[in-house]
Amino acid sequence: MTGSTAGPWLGTMILAGSLALAAQAFAGPYQAPRTAWGAPDFQGQWTNFSLTHLERPAGVPAVVGKGDDLAAIEKKVSDGILPDDGLGSRESEWWPPSHLAVIDGQKRTAWITSTPDGRIPYTPEGLERRKAVRAKAFVDFDGPESRNTSERCLVPTFGALSPPMMNSPFAAGYRIVQTKDAVVIQSEINSDFRIIRLGGRHDTPGRVWSGDSIGHWDGATLVVDTVGFRPEESFRAPVFLIGPDAHVVERFTRTAKGEIRYAFTVEDPANYREPWSGEMIFTPLAEPIYEYACHEGNNSLPGLLQGARYVEAHPQKTAPSPGR
Repeated sequence: MTGSTAGPWLGTMILAGSLALAAQAFAGPYQAPRTAWGAPDFQGQWTNFSLTHLERPAGVPAVVGKGDDLAAIEKKVSDGILPDDGLGSRESEWWPPSHLAVIDGQKRTAWITSTPDGRIPYTPEGLERRKAVRAKAFVDFDGPESRNTSERCLVPTFGALSPPMMNSPFAAGYRIVQTKDAVVIQSEINSDFRIIRLGGRHDTPGRVWSGDSIGHWDGATLVVDTVGFRPEESFRAPVFLIGPDAHVVERFTRTAKGEIRYAFTVEDPANYREPWSGEMIFTPLAEPIYEYACHEGNNSLPGLLQGARYVEAHPQKTAPSPGR
């Protein structure tokens, strides 16, 4: 390009860039798209897939800075979710590669934002209750009723749908459909549905899977209030414990073209010292949501119980630990 043509071309590009920046400045904050009846539009397929999970492992910073060893931090976070067993299970198609979530330009190592250590503020009684529930969920093979609700396909694994909604390390897809009277969220895990009634009151009595959720619009934000959880889903395998009398408030906000900011607060005095809060980002999901085909009578549960009966009928001595 000669000097005679470069000058005007460059000046035009600079002017176009300046006008674009000026337009952004005058446009103000992001305006969410609207449905035909005027509500903020959340409809479509979304995902919260990320290496970031609810709690922060000990010794890991809340936000990864430029001077931090990102690879080492991500490995520590990943080990806390699924330890590397040396057999390559973490590299299977069930566990696709993932990285820390980016929120407001920061790489976050936990969703929890309300506690300094990024951990759930359990009471001593709550910790003991969680320990007892986990022990029963993983070692009691007396019958199907003693297995955890995730194995029985009664609720999605990893607390993927019951509020507060967590991110699964696989099949972390969602579909949102809206009407004037309700917002429906489908989880890819279990192909399960959650119905949020708009403008209503809580059912009494209301003990339902994923709780009884009602919502209302606060400007461009969908605010959801949930109570009435079933006691059977207290253990959100394998993430955390939440009691049947918990109260969860969620806020869904379209903050950018390809972003829903999801914030939540959990109150459960039976298990926690104080309410705790967190936030995560949902982004568009381009790939299809597949059928999960999980139901309580599937082959894995009878097989698991048959295996337990076989072990009972053929007791063996415990193998010595390596090096002993």
